Amino acid sequence: MSFKLTIELSDRDLRHFKRELNRAHAAVRIADDEEILVAAADLVAALRQAELPDFVRERLDKLQMLQAMLADAEWKLTANERGPVLAALIYVCDPEDIIPDEIAGFGLLDDAVMIELVFRELRHEIEAYEDYCAYRQSKPLRTLGRRDPAALDARLARRREQLMARMRRRRAKQKR
Repeated sequence: MSFKLTIELSDRDLRHFKRELNRAHAAVRIADDEEILVAAADLVAALRQAELPDFVRERLDKLQMLQAMLADAEWKLTANERGPVLAALIYVCDPEDIIPDEIAGFGLLDDAVMIELVFRELRHEIEAYEDYCAYRQSKPLRTLGRRDPAALDARLARRREQLMARMRRRRAKQKR
């Protein structure tokens, strides 16, 4: 028997999560990107081995997507675009966040909420990255790569530029 629990976050709640994310964003300035990515990868690996509530397990793929987006050498986000993603990873990796992670069953609830909020805020970046990954893995491109690696690189670069331009246009439109 499942039990549905709906949580409505008020504007005050959202401001609170935003403040926490801003605090994590300040930590990005003093942390090393590679250390953050390693910590996030270690966390995902550990969580995949743990007995977790489904609401947390369902968000692990999203967390892993954020980590992959930053680690992908071909997907070149600017420092300003990397900052919010790194801040989200710092927040989730912090065991002493809003709800301490060691509280069984609930300690990762705030992390799950933060992942959802970050995914909502960064939807344009994530959509563009997912489109790029799908394009990169497409059968015609793999075939081209075997025949002409230079042409493959050129096509990937062109597609990356298109997707990043779309991402930035949508982000700018959203801010208006």
